[in-house]
Amino acid sequence: MEQLTRREVLKGLGAASLGAAAWLTLRGAMDASPNPQRKRVLRIAHLTDIHVAPEGVSVRGLIDCLKTVHEMPDRPNLILNGGDFVSDVFAQNEQRARVLFDLWTRLIKEHCQIPIRHCIGNHDVWGWDKSRSGCTGDEPKYGKKWAMEALGLEKPYYSFEQAGWKFIVLDGTFSHGNGYKARLDDEQFEWLKAELGRTPATMPVLVLSHMPIVSACALFDGENEKSGDWVVPGAWVHIDARRIVELFYQHKNVKLCLSGHIHLFDRVEYNGVAYICDGAVSGGWWRGNYHQTPPGWGLVDLYDDGSFEHEYRSFPYPAPTGG
Repeated sequence: MEQLTRREVLKGLGAASLGAAAWLTLRGAMDASPNPQRKRVLRIAHLTDIHVAPEGVSVRGLIDCLKTVHEMPDRPNLILNGGDFVSDVFAQNEQRARVLFDLWTRLIKEHCQIPIRHCIGNHDVWGWDKSRSGCTGDEPKYGKKWAMEALGLEKPYYSFEQAGWKFIVLDGTFSHGNGYKARLDDEQFEWLKAELGRTPATMPVLVLSHMPIVSACALFDGENEKSGDWVVPGAWVHIDARRIVELFYQHKNVKLCLSGHIHLFDRVEYNGVAYICDGAVSGGWWRGNYHQTPPGWGLVDLYDDGSFEHEYRSFPYPAPTGG
């Protein structure tokens, strides 16, 4: 698909802001490969920040998004769920959490035939805001346990190999008072070091996280400059990004890091690694665009030479309802 001009992009963004089913594709100009003999080995749909709930239009939106992915003539072989798949259980009681997790499970069972791998987002962690959820912390499914059960995960972070690529799925949500910070604890960081250390240097690596490790769009999520200096909260971007970036620098086979969380679309190239924040299926929490980014999902093609191509795609987004 050819790259859109700036005028075409702005036109598409304007249509999406009206709540219409605007069809928009944004493709990175840096995806061209000098290797004409390369072969695509895997096509991935990255769906993040879905925020499904029984109220409003999110159920219809998720179904329409999954339908769009499944009906592609050359449809993806794998879906990566980037987290925040429910909205939300962080500050909800047990009854509400059960409604949301059951809804997600039913929708995926009924509308998704493509294999799916999952990442846990901050809104998927049950009860950490104890003042609002009423949790004590002693509940059997407290914290990430319920999300892990709903997603069929043994651990909140893991790795797997497919089509000659290594995939590393991180868990970056850690409690901080009644909130959270984006980071890895020492145990997970040591696991990440070991995982990269035992991966052959010839095997390309894709890292999936909910919160971005490196991001430019986080500067614009809120009024981060109002103090007179840029101040980006540690709940928005990994507060331990420095040591993660330094680790990746030692492993040149780390090619791509996918994330969500900010609901904005950007791509940052740093030390030979592409960091893509892939917007949000929910857009502005099912109310249309979020700032300049329309609702959408990432289409990623992986190749046998360690290169990739990425597009940010829209879908028939339902018109928001209510106030």
